Amino acid sequence: MTEDEKFMKLALAEAKRAAAKLESPIGAVLVLDGRVVARGHNVRETENSALGHAELEAIRKGCKKLKSWRLCDCDLYVTLEPCSMCAGAIIQSRIRRVCYGAKDPKAGAAGSVVDLFSVTEFNHRVEVESGVLEEECSRILRDFFADLRKSKLIHKSNLEL
Repeated sequence: MTEDEKFMKLALAEAKRAAAKLESPIGAVLVLDGRVVARGHNVRETENSALGHAELEAIRKGCKKLKSWRLCDCDLYVTLEPCSMCAGAIIQSRIRRVCYGAKDPKAGAAGSVVDLFSVTEFNHRVEVESGVLEEECSRILRDFFADLRKSKLIHKSNLEL
């Protein structure tokens, strides 16, 4: 198992924590010098916040732990391609590298919809690695939303009785 796979498995564990709270199963892990500094998972529903993305949670906790908003030597592992808000936060926090699993064809800002990481005018460049444990990262999202749709259909049919 590669180091990228090892840390992505930890991000997947965070995604499972989110799913257990009926949050979109997205997880993130911030790593410095081969050690986990912070973890995060989606909390948009439980905190009623549009800002409750896994990446932002991990960045916020990492900044607090490292006592700096600059995360220059850190790598971020996230199960889903970052959106534009998260990509902006990754750039602004000076994260060295982002490694993600599944592509996000509806909101991905690392190439799927737009590629903020390739904008040369920004004052910081982020190295991007995609497709790490892509199938596992895609599966947890696919299964979660299939189960959610199924439970909504069951709930709806019970209401119609």
